[in-house]
Formats: sequence, C-alpha cells, structure tokens
Amino acid sequence: MLNIAILGPGNWAKRLVGSVQGRSESVRFSVAGSRAPERHADFGAAFGIPVVPYASVYARENVDAVLIATPHSEHRDQAIAAARAGKHVFCEKPLALSAADADAIIAECDRAGVVLAHGFNRRFAPAYLEMARRIGAGELGTLLHIEGQFSGPSGLALKPGAWRATREQCPAGAMTARGIHALDTMIALAGPVSRVFAQSDRRVLEVDVDDVTSGLLRFAGGVTGYIASHHATAEIWRIQAYGTKGWLEMRSDNVLTFSPTDGANETVALDQVDKERSELEAFAAAVGGTAAYPVTSTQARNGIAVLQAMAQSAVSGQPVDL
Repeated sequence: MLNIAILGPGNWAKRLVGSVQGRSESVRFSVAGSRAPERHADFGAAFGIPVVPYASVYARENVDAVLIATPHSEHRDQAIAAARAGKHVFCEKPLALSAADADAIIAECDRAGVVLAHGFNRRFAPAYLEMARRIGAGELGTLLHIEGQFSGPSGLALKPGAWRATREQCPAGAMTARGIHALDTMIALAGPVSRVFAQSDRRVLEVDVDDVTSGLLRFAGGVTGYIASHHATAEIWRIQAYGTKGWLEMRSDNVLTFSPTDGANETVALDQVDKERSELEAFAAAVGGTAAYPVTSTQARNGIAVLQAMAQSAVSGQPVDL
C-alpha cells in the first residue's frame, strides 16, 4: 500500500483523495499538508487524516510519496523538497511554469531515485486510450494533423485575490488550468512540439488573466496542430486526429468517433472509469516497479516549454522554435 501525503487540501484534493480513500487496495492518503492547517479541519475529518503544516510532511515515516496540488509557482520547491526527503512525487499539472524549473525537478527526482508522476487524468480516459491504440495500430494511416480544445466558463468565476486570477500563475490564459490537458494528449499522440505560433488576449474577464488563447503547432515529426483554450465560454473538450485513412474524434471521456475516408462513420461508447483513481493506482504501480507511469517527464517538460512559448509568441507576434 502506497501512503501519500497531499499538499494543498483544496477542492481538487477532495476529488483526488475521495477517488481512492477506502476504495483502493494499492494507494491511500495518510496526511495532508497546508499553510493554514486550522482552516482545513473539515478536510481532515472527511477523510480521516491529520492536516499539518507543509514543512512537517516530508519527515513523516508514514509517508512514501507526496502529491502536490498547490499553486503552480510552488511546485518546484515542494517537489525538490520531497525528492530530497526520499519521497516519490506526484505533481498536478503543470509540473512548473518554466522549462528550467521543470528540468530542476526532474534532475532532483532522478538524483534521489524517486518516481516522478504527472497529474494528467485525461490520459486515463477510455476514449483517449482507444484513440491512442488505433493510431498506434495504423488505423488512421499517416498522421497528418491534430487538434485540441479544452474550454469552459470557469474564468468568469475568478475573483481578485484568487491565486488563479493572476497572469503570473496563469500565463496564456486557461492553458495552465485546461488547455495543457489537451496539449498533453496531443504530445502523447503526435510526439514533441517543435514550433509554436500563438495568440492570447483578455476580452471580458475582470481579473488580469487572458480569456481567449489559441496556437498553431508543428510537431518534430512533421504533424501540424491547433490548440485552443478559452476561459469564458461553454464547456467543451475535443481531441481530433486526422490521417490518410480518416479522422478520430474524442468529445468526452468514453465516446470516440471514427470517420474513414471510405465508408460510414463509427461511434464507440466505452465504459466509464474513475480517471483520478486510475492515475493514482498507476503511480502506485510505478513506485512498486510493476509498470512505468504512462506520462513521461520528457513529455511533461515539452508541454511546459510549449506553454512558455505560447505566452512569448502571443506577446511578440512571432513564432517560437523550441
């Protein structure tokens, strides 16, 4: 049983802990860390775990791993502290806000010999897994182009003072909260991105965060791409891959459509899964040495480099080579 400490007992932490606590045979949470433990007594009571100051988590003997679900700018120092304490690390996306910080985290985890896992729950969605299987099996022929879109209204609820309501924490608008999930699946399917040309603007939000962001991508293997993530519209998730034999489209976790160049469309409905439980149990398997974690640090680092490049390109009006 892998015992995990979670840093940042907020709303997303409730989702993560609730997915496995008392349900999983391979992973459980033993403690939560917070800057203000007294404010999170309800969290501790709900899951039967103590809530303690951040700094005291790393030395606890009943902690094998640390899950980081804190503001993005805190990830680097917390991940490095966990690795230096000999704890395995699971970090919610994005791993960092710069490629340099990502490199520092990856290097420290490598030196410490601990597993570094990345919180991209969409990688565990049945429709994504089936899309990846079909592309890998050659059912699309030559992969030509891929598009990703993850948008929603959450930006409209941002209030001044919230940590997500700043450009420093959220460069390129909704990309850190939403779009990076779509980007991660695109990198997994098409390989690393080598060039970015983006635009990003604040049209309606009251806080200083962009609400409309999009970019053209070129992948190292020649595939082209388009990504968009908007912060003030209706909810949408879409990944669509185009090949010489047709296209595949994912619009939900468990529904995949295939349109061949010759023949009728096929829509497949797959069984739902708990994505958060799946990713945490995959982390436990990686720590136990029975399976590699499916999101590699090379892929996660490329995603962060793309995020940086999108913010840079949106300001300069020029493409950025990675």
